[in-house]
Amino acid sequence: MKIICIGRNYSEHAKEMGSAAPTEPIFFMKPDTALIPKRTPFYYPDFTKDLHHEIELVVRINKLGKNIAEKFAHEYYDEIGLGIDFTARDLQLKCKEKGLPWEIAKSFEHSAPVSEEFIPKSVLTLHNIPFKLTNNQEIVQTGNSADMIFTIDQLIAYVSRFMTLKIGDLLFTGTPAGVGPVKIGDHLEGFMNDKKILDLKVK
Repeated sequence: MKIICIGRNYSEHAKEMGSAAPTEPIFFMKPDTALIPKRTPFYYPDFTKDLHHEIELVVRINKLGKNIAEKFAHEYYDEIGLGIDFTARDLQLKCKEKGLPWEIAKSFEHSAPVSEEFIPKSVLTLHNIPFKLTNNQEIVQTGNSADMIFTIDQLIAYVSRFMTLKIGDLLFTGTPAGVGPVKIGDHLEGFMNDKKILDLKVK
């Protein structure tokens, strides 16, 4: 399986990062080792001093497909969860300054924890999915699928032009504004429609 991550899919997040909103989807990859085994804490990596949280809606692909038409994209997933795209911001900035790829800042071990529970899309309003992240019970990020620049179906259609999507692949759909640092001892909790489905402690 593979993890496909969409960048700058919320205008306000693009602004806070000093970037223009894209005219077509931007994506990068994470390895399967970016996932965290169930009931395993997240250990703050020793190679960064500025680790940021980025909460995202995550789509799990349930059907093999390539060059998927947007009108058929809804057939390729049936549940949505939450994930955190952990980013070593200091490493990312160094790479950007040198014009280098920045997988080192995004694709490290356990950098993509996802919720244990995924919600069936049949009980969701896909164009209006509210979600949020709390850190030590304080809200740090709020988002809604209504604010996506590119919809889930548009993302699936676009990415499948370049690579075959396989059963079990995860599509991180982009983070809303409010990204920020985490530290050892923090307790991150993710909510979709006010239901907690992600719980992660930083060790």
